Amino acid sequence: MTVNAVTHLNFRGDARAALTFYQSVFGGELTVVTYGDMGDTADPSPADQVMWGQVVSPGGIGVMAYDVPPQLPWDRGAHAFYVSLRSESADELAALWERLDDGATVLRPLGPEKWTPLYGMLEDKFGVIWVMDVVTAYAPS
Repeated sequence: MTVNAVTHLNFRGDARAALTFYQSVFGGELTVVTYGDMGDTADPSPADQVMWGQVVSPGGIGVMAYDVPPQLPWDRGAHAFYVSLRSESADELAALWERLDDGATVLRPLGPEKWTPLYGMLEDKFGVIWVMDVVTAYAPS
């Protein structure tokens, strides 16, 4: 049996724009199913919003997202989660950083740290915090 953990992001009306942006960053296939597509029209206001969506990149990165419907409470909170991208390739990581940086706030510039040759943290234009680093073996001092 194979199980994959996939980041699932919750939005209030921005899921389609976020997924489209992540497809531009990671490549791959974008799938979007709206509340209207599924016949959920009791409240017509979210009919064009995302009930289920995902981007799956050729390199294996997967991101799912949906728009929390208006009848449900939603609060992103402060630092409720981070999405971590880890790679063995500094070049691959730097290329992803450049694409995610569009409209982002850099919280920690991409650069070397004690534990890794490359680490950085940014908050993208949708409020999602991405932590990126090159995978290295942990060596306690």
